[in-house]
Amino acid sequence: MSLSPLLSATALSHHYGTQTQIAVNNINIEIYKGEVVGLLGPNGAGKSTSMKMLSGNLAPTQGQIMINGYDLLSQPKQAKAHIGYLPEQPPLYKELTVKEFLYFCAKINLIPSKNINFAVNTVLERCGLGDMTKRLIGNLSKGYQQRVGIAQAIIHTPAVVILDEPTSGLDPIQIREIRHLIRDIATEHSVILSTHILPEVQMLCDRVQIINDGKFIFSDTIAGLNKQRQAFNLLCTLLAPPSVTSLQKISGVTAVETLSPSQFCLHYQPDLNPTAELLNLAVTQNWQLTELMPEQHSLEDVFMNIIQQEQESATVEQII
Repeated sequence: MSLSPLLSATALSHHYGTQTQIAVNNINIEIYKGEVVGLLGPNGAGKSTSMKMLSGNLAPTQGQIMINGYDLLSQPKQAKAHIGYLPEQPPLYKELTVKEFLYFCAKINLIPSKNINFAVNTVLERCGLGDMTKRLIGNLSKGYQQRVGIAQAIIHTPAVVILDEPTSGLDPIQIREIRHLIRDIATEHSVILSTHILPEVQMLCDRVQIINDGKFIFSDTIAGLNKQRQAFNLLCTLLAPPSVTSLQKISGVTAVETLSPSQFCLHYQPDLNPTAELLNLAVTQNWQLTELMPEQHSLEDVFMNIIQQEQESATVEQII
C-alpha cells in the first residue's frame, strides 16, 4: 500500500438549491493503491452525488478533492487525467463498433498516437472484448456494454477508477464476470465503487463506508464489518440433553432459549465463549451433541442496525 492516498476527499459537501437541501454533508474518504473501497447506502443516501463530485462531474459546495497529488478543483485537467469513471448509465456511442469507440476514448484521453493501438488492445483483452471488436455497441448485451464502459474508464491507465453501480441490471452470470474484472482492475488501480448490493461489498471490497442522509455513518475494513455480524449465540442440538439449568451453569452463558426438545440457543457474554466447555461436557456427560453452530447476523441486519443507530442518535440530538 502506498504511503499517500491516490484519492483523498476532505470535508466534502454538496447542497442542492438552497443551503437546507443537503445531498452530501462533510464527508471524508481516502483510497490507497490496490484497494477496493465500497460506498454503500440506501437509495437517495448521497452515493451518486458523492461519486459525481469525486469524478469531477459535479462541483462540491465545499471541501477539497486530491487525485494522485492534484487538486481536482484548482487543477482539473491534471487531476482528471488520473481518473477513470463509469457512471450508472455507461456513456457509450451505440452506433460505433467497440474498437471505434475505444479508439475515440483513447484520443479524448490524450493518449499519444503511437500508443493508441497498444492501449486499445490491452483493454480489449483485459475486459474480455477480443471477439467483439467489430460489433456495434448497440447490438451488445447489457453485460458486454458494461464491459465496454469499464474499458473506456481504464484505457488511459488512471490511478483511480470510480464505478457507480457497476453490476446494475445484469444477470447473475454477467455479475460474476464483472466482479472478476473489477478485482483484476484493482491489482493495478485504486477502485471506489458505489452499490446497494450487500454481498457485492463483501465479495469485492477491502474497506466499506456506509452513507446515509449524506453522511458517513460507518467506515471500516470488511473484517471490521464482519465482526458486527457476530451475535454471541450458539445453536446446539443435543439428542440426550440435560436440564436447561445445567446449560445455564456453563461459564459465560447468560441465557438459554429452548427451540425444541433437543435444540437450544445459548446466549453468552462476548468475552466468555462457552464452546470449549460445552464440547467437553457433551462428551463426558453423553449429551449426544449432533450440531453446534455460532449464530451470525446477516449483512442486511448489520446494515439496518447501523442505519437505525444513526437515526436514533440523530433523533436524540434533535431533542437535546
